Order: sequence, then C-alpha cells, then structure tokens
Amino acid sequence: MRHHFLLLGACGWVLLVLIFVSRFFSFRTFDDYAERTGQSWTIAGSKMKAGPVTVPEKPAVRPSHQPSADPRETDWELVSDRRNERLSAACRNASLGGLTHVSITKFVLDRIFVCDKHKLLFCQTPKVGNTQWKKVFIVLNGGFSTVEEIPESLVHDHEKNGLPRLSSFTPQEITLRLNTYFKFFIVRDPFERLISAFKDKFGKNPRFEPWYKHDIAPVIIRKYRKSHRDSDSAASGLHFEDFVRYLGDAEGRRHLDQKFGESIIHWVTYAELCAPCEIRYNVVGHHETLEQDARHILRAAGIEGLVSYPAIPPGITRYNRSKVEHYFSGISKRDVRRLYARYQGDFHMFGYSSPDFLLQ
Repeated sequence: MRHHFLLLGACGWVLLVLIFVSRFFSFRTFDDYAERTGQSWTIAGSKMKAGPVTVPEKPAVRPSHQPSADPRETDWELVSDRRNERLSAACRNASLGGLTHVSITKFVLDRIFVCDKHKLLFCQTPKVGNTQWKKVFIVLNGGFSTVEEIPESLVHDHEKNGLPRLSSFTPQEITLRLNTYFKFFIVRDPFERLISAFKDKFGKNPRFEPWYKHDIAPVIIRKYRKSHRDSDSAASGLHFEDFVRYLGDAEGRRHLDQKFGESIIHWVTYAELCAPCEIRYNVVGHHETLEQDARHILRAAGIEGLVSYPAIPPGITRYNRSKVEHYFSGISKRDVRRLYARYQGDFHMFGYSSPDFLLQ
C-alpha cells in the first residue's frame, strides 16, 4: 500500500511539471510571434490589445512555409544580413548624409508597389530587372496565373496592370504597411545602371517613348554639349558625354528635372527612389546575383510556391567592366568625378567599389 501511494505521488509531480512546461512554451511562442511581426502587446483585463506598431531596428526575414536544410539558404541569409548592416552603416555616416537621407515624399511612395494579399511592398528601381518584379506582383494580386501569360504592353500600363502604389493609401494605412509588410528592392552598379538607362531611353527605346529623344535630349544638348548648332542637335542625338555632364551638374540639373517630370526615375539615385535610410527594408537584392537573389527573396517573403521569377538569360546580369570603360572612354576626369559625387551614396550604401579605374 505504501508503494502504491508513493507511485501516485510521483505521477502527480510529473503531471504538474508537464503543465508548467507546456504553459512556458505557449507564452514563448506568443512572444516570439509578437516580436517577429514588429508589434508590441499589452494585457488589458482578459483581452489582448495591440500596442503601437514600430519599425524594427533590424528587419527580420519572413519565415517561409517550410524550413530548409540547404546550407546555401543560410549562406544567403548571411549575405543579406551583411548588406543590411552595410546599408545601416552608410546611413549613420554623417559625411554621406546629403546623399543617403531622403524624406518619404509622395515621389517615394509612388515608387512602391503593394500586394495586400501577401503583405508585400516592392520599391521599383528602373533598369534593374524592375519589369519582371512587376509581373510577379501582377500574378500575386490575381491578375494572371503565371508571369509568362502577362503581355509586355500591360506591365507598364499603370491604369490597367492592377498594381496599387503606396501613395494611394491614407497616411495611417501607409504607416501600417511600412511597419508590418515584407519590403524589398533591387540595386545594381550605379554607373552600369546609367549606361542601361541611356541606351534604353536615348538609343533603342523599345517601349517607344518618343519624348526622351524629341523633348528631353534636345534640352540637354543645348545646355551641356560643348559645341553644337541647333540645326544638327536633333540629328546627331544625345551623346553619353552630354548625359554625364547633365547628371553631374548638381545645381543646373534641378530646374531641368522639374521640367522633365517623372521621366527622370530611370537615372535618379536609389536614395531618391526608395529612401532606404528612412524605410527599413527586409531585403536588398543585387542585379549582379539576381538569379540567386530572386529565388531567395520569394522564399523569404513566403511566396515561393505561388509564383516564380521569370528565367534570366545567362550572363545578362553580370557586371561588364569593359562596357563601362567603353562608354566612359571619352569622358573627362572632371566630369566623371562630378558624376561620382552625385552617386557616391549609392556606391557606399550597397557595397559597390568606387570606379577608381575611371577616376585616376
């Protein structure tokens, strides 16, 4: 009989320990969820109420639906963390303040596309694979089943593509989305991006936007070409040298940019487009590693099973130093230094080496 009571007592103690442990893990799970979503919680009576939503100091990558044992996933997360740390350090660098800190204006909010269904924000940075990410958002918003079905003519038709911009929401709705949604954007070498913008808008112009050649180019030529006659300006077209002088003229460019309107988004800085020192993005992808980054971004955002990033032709995202040297071969060192001074913040924030081979 004595042994019987001892056994019952031991069972009772085990039961009490199990109850205590289960309650501990329940509270830990709830606390972890609150921390991941960036919300603080308070207890009022018997109800849980959400406190003020705050932007986390270090945005966490959203957990995917399934855990991965792939070591490459961990490696990419380390790369992403280093990119965010480098960006934060550049934002704290007082000497770069005027090149990195930009107010969150309507111009910035116009650049950010919204997917409420999956709680995503994407800031567009033209000439960095932006078109393909728009296709991804069109699919996520329910417009098409796959990215391959989307007509190219629809992607940039903002009246028909069904992509809401953050600027279309109320201030309270904007704040909520900035604080709680998964946010990302893509960058590439700043000078290579300028070359791409020049070729696309003043060269081939595949989307047929004639105002670049007929309205913008003549104005830049008249102001920045060292020797020209009005009669041959349009015929010869905009030279890359003219384009560089215009971009490097900090004072004279402002008046022209107001005149050109939002056409300038193809060559304004990443800071001006996305305000990365004011908005804490979860991920900054790089065009040079876009094939890997796109896959990991979809996973980090928890949408990898819902949509795929369009296939990237081999070598198209690789940095091409020879091309950069070719385009800058006839540009004076003075003009290159002035151009670099404007985009220096972009070079520092995203870890691109300064183009010393052009500056020396």
